[in-house]
Amino acid sequence: MPNTHGRFVWYQLMTTDLGAAKAFYENVVEWKATDVGMPGMEYWMFNAGTQRIAGLMDLPTEARNMGTPPSWIGYIAVDDVDAAVATLSENGGKVYQAAYDVPDVGRFAVVADPGGAAFALFKSANPDQDPTPDPAAKGHIGWHELYAGDHEKAFGFYSRLLGWEKKQAMDMGEMGIYQTFDSEGSGDTMLGGMMNKPAEMPVAAWGYYFNVGNIDEAAERVKSAGGQITMDPMEVPGGRHVLSGTDPQGAAFALMGSR
Repeated sequence: MPNTHGRFVWYQLMTTDLGAAKAFYENVVEWKATDVGMPGMEYWMFNAGTQRIAGLMDLPTEARNMGTPPSWIGYIAVDDVDAAVATLSENGGKVYQAAYDVPDVGRFAVVADPGGAAFALFKSANPDQDPTPDPAAKGHIGWHELYAGDHEKAFGFYSRLLGWEKKQAMDMGEMGIYQTFDSEGSGDTMLGGMMNKPAEMPVAAWGYYFNVGNIDEAAERVKSAGGQITMDPMEVPGGRHVLSGTDPQGAAFALMGSR
Protein backbone atom coordinates (compact mmCIF):
# COMPACT_ATOMS: atom_id res chain seq x y z
CA MET A 1 0.00 0.00 0.00
CA PRO A 2 1.40 3.46 -0.84
CA ASN A 3 2.43 5.85 1.91
CA THR A 4 -0.70 7.55 3.25
CA HIS A 5 0.96 10.02 5.64
CA GLY A 6 -0.85 13.33 5.37
CA ARG A 7 -3.85 11.96 3.49
CA PHE A 8 -7.47 11.58 4.57
CA VAL A 9 -8.19 7.88 4.99
CA TRP A 10 -11.50 7.73 6.89
CA TYR A 11 -14.60 9.79 7.65
CA GLN A 12 -17.13 9.55 10.45
CA LEU A 13 -20.52 11.06 11.10
CA MET A 14 -21.58 11.61 14.72
CA THR A 15 -25.32 12.21 14.82
CA THR A 16 -28.36 12.37 17.08
CA ASP A 17 -30.49 9.89 15.09
CA LEU A 18 -28.68 6.87 13.67
CA GLY A 19 -31.64 5.46 11.81
CA ALA A 20 -32.58 8.71 10.12
CA ALA A 21 -28.99 9.56 9.18
CA LYS A 22 -28.41 6.07 7.78
CA ALA A 23 -31.51 6.32 5.60
CA PHE A 24 -30.62 9.82 4.41
CA TYR A 25 -27.10 9.01 3.17
CA GLU A 26 -28.14 5.66 1.72
CA ASN A 27 -30.67 7.61 -0.35
CA VAL A 28 -28.64 10.70 -1.25
CA VAL A 29 -25.13 9.30 -1.78
CA GLU A 30 -26.40 5.78 -2.55
CA TRP A 31 -24.20 4.17 0.06
CA LYS A 32 -25.04 0.82 1.66
CA ALA A 33 -24.92 0.80 5.46
CA THR A 34 -23.92 -2.27 7.48
CA ASP A 35 -23.85 -2.79 11.25
CA VAL A 36 -20.32 -3.80 12.23
CA GLY A 37 -21.50 -5.40 15.48
CA MET A 38 -19.16 -3.43 17.72
CA PRO A 39 -19.41 -4.57 21.36
CA GLY A 40 -20.90 -1.99 23.71
CA MET A 41 -22.05 0.46 21.05
CA GLU A 42 -23.93 0.71 17.77
CA TYR A 43 -21.62 1.50 14.88
CA TRP A 44 -22.55 1.44 11.21
CA MET A 45 -20.29 1.52 8.18
CA PHE A 46 -21.14 3.20 4.88
CA ASN A 47 -19.93 1.33 1.80
CA ALA A 48 -19.71 2.21 -1.89
CA GLY A 49 -19.95 -1.22 -3.48
CA THR A 50 -17.38 -3.33 -1.62
CA GLN A 51 -15.30 -0.31 -0.55
CA ARG A 52 -15.51 0.94 3.06
CA ILE A 53 -15.98 4.71 3.01
CA ALA A 54 -17.13 6.07 6.37
CA GLY A 55 -18.53 5.30 9.82
CA LEU A 56 -21.72 6.34 11.59
CA MET A 57 -22.20 6.56 15.35
CA ASP A 58 -24.21 8.32 18.04
CA LEU A 59 -23.00 11.75 19.12
CA PRO A 60 -21.54 11.03 22.60
CA THR A 61 -23.54 12.28 25.58
CA GLU A 62 -20.70 14.48 26.80
CA ALA A 63 -20.52 16.15 23.38
CA ARG A 64 -24.28 16.74 23.35
CA ASN A 65 -24.08 18.26 26.81
CA MET A 66 -21.44 20.67 25.52
CA GLY A 67 -23.72 21.73 22.69
CA THR A 68 -21.72 19.97 19.96
CA PRO A 69 -23.91 19.60 16.86
CA PRO A 70 -24.02 16.54 14.58
CA SER A 71 -21.05 16.70 12.24
CA TRP A 72 -18.63 14.88 9.96
CA ILE A 73 -14.99 14.44 10.92
CA GLY A 74 -12.09 13.35 8.73
CA TYR A 75 -9.24 11.06 9.80
CA ILE A 76 -5.78 11.94 8.49
CA ALA A 77 -3.08 9.25 8.41
CA VAL A 78 0.23 9.93 10.15
CA ASP A 79 3.31 7.81 10.73
CA ASP A 80 3.27 8.42 14.51
CA VAL A 81 0.12 9.67 16.26
CA ASP A 82 1.86 10.69 19.48
CA ALA A 83 4.57 12.63 17.67
CA ALA A 84 1.92 14.34 15.52
CA VAL A 85 -0.09 15.31 18.61
CA ALA A 86 3.04 16.83 20.14
CA THR A 87 3.73 18.84 16.97
CA LEU A 88 0.10 19.96 16.84
CA SER A 89 0.19 21.15 20.45
CA GLU A 90 3.46 23.02 19.91
CA ASN A 91 1.87 24.85 16.96
CA GLY A 92 -1.31 26.04 18.65
CA GLY A 93 -3.62 23.09 18.00
CA LYS A 94 -6.01 21.63 20.57
CA VAL A 95 -6.42 18.01 21.70
CA TYR A 96 -10.02 16.95 22.29
CA GLN A 97 -9.34 13.24 22.74
CA ALA A 98 -5.86 12.08 23.72
CA ALA A 99 -4.26 9.36 21.62
CA TYR A 100 -5.55 5.88 22.34
CA ASP A 101 -5.69 2.45 20.70
CA VAL A 102 -8.69 0.65 19.24
CA PRO A 103 -7.77 -3.07 19.13
CA ASP A 104 -7.21 -4.36 15.58
CA VAL A 105 -8.09 -0.95 14.15
CA GLY A 106 -5.36 1.52 15.04
CA ARG A 107 -4.33 4.45 17.19
CA PHE A 108 -5.95 7.86 16.89
CA ALA A 109 -6.52 11.22 18.54
CA VAL A 110 -9.27 13.79 17.99
CA VAL A 111 -7.82 17.28 17.62
CA ALA A 112 -8.40 20.74 16.16
CA ASP A 113 -6.25 23.27 14.35
CA PRO A 114 -5.63 26.75 15.88
CA GLY A 115 -8.76 28.07 14.16
CA GLY A 116 -10.95 25.38 15.74
CA ALA A 117 -11.46 23.03 12.76
CA ALA A 118 -11.71 19.49 14.13
CA PHE A 119 -10.14 16.38 12.60
CA ALA A 120 -8.53 13.15 13.75
CA LEU A 121 -4.98 11.84 13.52
CA PHE A 122 -4.81 8.13 12.75
CA LYS A 123 -2.34 5.28 12.32
CA SER A 124 -3.75 1.98 11.13
CA ALA A 125 -3.01 -1.29 12.87
CA ASN A 126 -3.41 -3.09 9.52
CA PRO A 127 -1.99 -0.84 6.81
CA ASP A 128 -1.58 -3.67 4.30
CA GLN A 129 -5.30 -4.44 4.51
CA ASP A 130 -6.56 -0.87 4.27
CA PRO A 131 -8.26 0.20 1.04
CA THR A 132 -6.77 2.93 -1.11
CA PRO A 133 -9.21 5.84 -1.42
CA ASP A 134 -10.25 6.73 -4.98
CA PRO A 135 -11.18 10.45 -5.12
CA ALA A 136 -12.77 10.05 -8.57
CA ALA A 137 -15.06 7.09 -7.83
CA LYS A 138 -18.78 7.42 -7.18
CA GLY A 139 -19.57 7.26 -3.47
CA HIS A 140 -16.03 8.23 -2.49
CA ILE A 141 -14.83 11.58 -1.15
CA GLY A 142 -13.70 13.75 -4.06
CA TRP A 143 -12.51 16.90 -2.29
CA HIS A 144 -11.59 18.25 1.15
CA GLU A 145 -12.16 21.90 1.95
CA LEU A 146 -11.09 24.01 4.92
CA TYR A 147 -12.88 27.24 5.81
CA ALA A 148 -10.12 28.84 7.87
CA GLY A 149 -9.89 31.90 10.05
CA ASP A 150 -6.69 32.76 8.16
CA HIS A 151 -5.88 30.35 5.34
CA GLU A 152 -2.20 31.35 5.16
CA LYS A 153 -1.66 30.64 8.85
CA ALA A 154 -3.73 27.48 8.55
CA PHE A 155 -1.63 26.23 5.66
CA GLY A 156 1.54 26.85 7.66
CA PHE A 157 0.10 24.80 10.51
CA TYR A 158 -0.83 21.83 8.32
CA SER A 159 2.42 22.02 6.40
CA ARG A 160 4.42 21.71 9.64
CA LEU A 161 2.13 18.97 10.94
CA LEU A 162 1.56 16.88 7.82
CA GLY A 163 4.00 18.06 5.18
CA TRP A 164 1.31 19.45 2.89
CA GLU A 165 2.45 21.41 -0.15
CA LYS A 166 0.77 24.32 -1.94
CA LYS A 167 -0.61 23.70 -5.41
CA GLN A 168 -2.66 26.15 -7.47
CA ALA A 169 -3.96 29.38 -5.92
CA MET A 170 -7.08 31.01 -7.34
CA ASP A 171 -8.22 34.59 -6.80
CA MET A 172 -11.95 34.47 -6.01
CA GLY A 173 -12.45 38.23 -5.83
CA GLU A 174 -14.34 39.31 -2.70
CA MET A 175 -14.06 35.76 -1.33
CA GLY A 176 -10.26 36.02 -1.38
CA ILE A 177 -7.65 33.44 -2.35
CA TYR A 178 -8.51 29.77 -2.69
CA GLN A 179 -5.35 27.73 -2.02
CA THR A 180 -5.23 24.11 -3.15
CA PHE A 181 -2.87 21.61 -1.53
CA ASP A 182 -1.74 18.01 -1.46
CA SER A 183 0.51 15.77 0.59
CA GLU A 184 4.27 15.96 0.15
CA GLY A 185 5.68 14.44 -3.04
CA SER A 186 2.24 13.84 -4.57
CA GLY A 187 3.06 15.30 -7.99
CA ASP A 188 0.27 17.10 -9.82
CA THR A 189 -2.64 15.74 -7.78
CA MET A 190 -4.67 17.86 -5.37
CA LEU A 191 -6.18 16.72 -2.07
CA GLY A 192 -8.29 19.78 -1.41
CA GLY A 193 -8.41 23.52 -0.91
CA MET A 194 -8.63 26.13 1.81
CA MET A 195 -9.89 29.69 2.02
CA ASN A 196 -10.89 32.22 4.65
CA LYS A 197 -14.24 31.41 6.18
CA PRO A 198 -17.22 33.75 5.81
CA ALA A 199 -17.67 36.20 8.68
CA GLU A 200 -20.92 34.51 9.72
CA MET A 201 -19.14 31.20 10.41
CA PRO A 202 -18.33 31.15 14.15
CA VAL A 203 -15.39 28.76 13.86
CA ALA A 204 -13.19 27.21 11.20
CA ALA A 205 -14.41 23.88 9.81
CA TRP A 206 -13.58 21.13 7.36
CA GLY A 207 -16.03 20.16 4.63
CA TYR A 208 -16.14 16.92 2.62
CA TYR A 209 -17.49 16.43 -0.91
CA PHE A 210 -19.16 13.09 -1.62
CA ASN A 211 -19.12 11.98 -5.26
CA VAL A 212 -22.53 11.40 -6.82
CA GLY A 213 -23.69 10.95 -10.41
CA ASN A 214 -25.96 13.69 -11.73
CA ILE A 215 -25.81 16.66 -9.36
CA ASP A 216 -29.37 17.83 -10.06
CA GLU A 217 -30.83 14.41 -9.36
CA ALA A 218 -28.79 14.28 -6.15
CA ALA A 219 -30.14 17.70 -5.13
CA GLU A 220 -33.69 16.39 -5.52
CA ARG A 221 -32.81 13.39 -3.36
CA VAL A 222 -31.48 15.73 -0.65
CA LYS A 223 -34.76 17.65 -0.57
CA SER A 224 -37.03 14.63 -0.77
CA ALA A 225 -35.10 12.94 2.07
CA GLY A 226 -35.56 15.91 4.41
CA GLY A 227 -32.22 17.69 3.96
CA GLN A 228 -31.59 21.35 3.21
CA ILE A 229 -29.68 22.80 0.26
CA THR A 230 -27.53 25.69 1.48
CA MET A 231 -25.76 26.31 -1.85
CA ASP A 232 -27.42 25.38 -5.13
CA PRO A 233 -25.46 23.36 -7.69
CA MET A 234 -22.69 25.41 -9.29
CA GLU A 235 -19.87 24.65 -11.69
CA VAL A 236 -16.30 24.57 -10.38
CA PRO A 237 -12.94 24.47 -12.23
CA GLY A 238 -12.59 21.17 -14.04
CA GLY A 239 -16.18 21.10 -15.22
CA ARG A 240 -17.71 19.38 -12.22
CA HIS A 241 -20.65 20.72 -10.22
CA VAL A 242 -21.01 20.97 -6.45
CA LEU A 243 -23.65 21.78 -3.89
CA SER A 244 -23.67 22.22 -0.11
CA GLY A 245 -26.34 21.15 2.34
CA THR A 246 -27.27 19.91 5.77
CA ASP A 247 -28.82 16.57 6.62
CA PRO A 248 -32.04 16.31 8.69
CA GLN A 249 -30.03 16.33 11.94
CA GLY A 250 -28.07 19.44 10.92
CA ALA A 251 -24.70 17.96 9.86
CA ALA A 252 -23.12 19.86 6.97
CA PHE A 253 -22.02 18.00 3.85
CA ALA A 254 -21.29 18.68 0.18
CA LEU A 255 -21.84 16.74 -3.04
CA MET A 256 -19.84 16.70 -6.26
CA GLY A 257 -21.18 15.42 -9.56
CA SER A 258 -21.85 15.99 -13.22
CA ARG A 259 -24.55 17.83 -15.14
